[in-house]
Amino acid sequence: MANVLVAGGGIGGLSAALACARAGHHVSIHERAQEVTEVGAGVQLGSNVVKILYGWGLQEALCAVAAFPEQLTVRNAITGSKLGVLRFGQTFAQRYGAPYLTIHRADLHSVLLNAVCDHAHIELHMNSALMGVQQTSQGVSADFANEQRSQGDLLVGADGGWSMVRKLIWQDGTPQPTGHLAYRAMVRQSELPERLRSSYVTAWLGPQMHVVQYPVRRGAWLNVVAIVHGHVKGDMSHWDHSANARDIQQSLNETCGSLRDLVATVAHWRLWPLSIRPPMAGAAEHAVGRIALLGDAAHPMVPYLAQGAGMAIEDASALAWALGEARPSTSQDIEAKLKVYAQARWQRNAQVQARAIKNGEIFHATGLMRWGRDAALRLLGKNLLDMPWLYGGKAHP
Repeated sequence: MANVLVAGGGIGGLSAALACARAGHHVSIHERAQEVTEVGAGVQLGSNVVKILYGWGLQEALCAVAAFPEQLTVRNAITGSKLGVLRFGQTFAQRYGAPYLTIHRADLHSVLLNAVCDHAHIELHMNSALMGVQQTSQGVSADFANEQRSQGDLLVGADGGWSMVRKLIWQDGTPQPTGHLAYRAMVRQSELPERLRSSYVTAWLGPQMHVVQYPVRRGAWLNVVAIVHGHVKGDMSHWDHSANARDIQQSLNETCGSLRDLVATVAHWRLWPLSIRPPMAGAAEHAVGRIALLGDAAHPMVPYLAQGAGMAIEDASALAWALGEARPSTSQDIEAKLKVYAQARWQRNAQVQARAIKNGEIFHATGLMRWGRDAALRLLGKNLLDMPWLYGGKAHP
């Protein structure tokens, strides 16, 4: 049994803790916040991720809070015309072994947190920001706020895009702005006109912008994300900037009436300037010695494939698998296992990062590229939107 230290108590950190504890290890989570909170935003989880969560025994808890949209509909944001449809529901469940679901980020966090708190082999420490870390061939020593020091066999950096673990160990800079701004909002569906309510995922594609909407909380709320080109001033590591509803309404002024009407119903938006790193170039970006990175700490990505949270959960599953792979009790055992983890994950994460970037170019296309995109979706919609390599892919061998 390994003693696992986890820096970060978000979706990735909780997933890592739960996966490792279920595999028989002792886990200590260190979260820098004083209390457990999550922001009001939605998350899409593909079948590749839902399979893992169901395997951790979370199916009932997820079904109580998630929505299960029957399809994805892609529309032209200017004309409102339908471009393509991808069926989810039973079609996806039968094809990939689990359904496609959409969920409020706070609800997903709560499901994972409840499972973590119920596990005897997991300790959760709040107000415990990482201050320093040292590793030897025998173990890891980590210093946290309030003069806390923890010893472990390995440290998992699940502390987000501006990871302190990555800053201390990799020292390879910070994520860079993409020039895209994400406006996020939640709307109670009962407060919307009937024609604006939806039980589907809808993506509206326009020149240098797109909007995605989908239900959460069993359909009671609608999550809306509008992404436009632009820059903001301030600390890019703090994504919850105040946003003026008039700004996003003006940015979408040329879109169709239905989309403008939906956006006009939202009074309060949160603004997220998107910052990323290039796609992973090798396993060394995932693990060094006894220290591993997971989720956004390793591979921050634009949300144009809806797999940011998903890849963190896949990482967690792969980490627990790798820790159980080799059995020799040598001093190099943990380092060898983390190499296995890194080799198992970096190429898939790099592929998802690269595809998400490419999707952004396609979603925001202008001119002839935009015309070609729309024509291709009308002709080959399902074949272009379905991605067996992603939804049917595995977190590890």
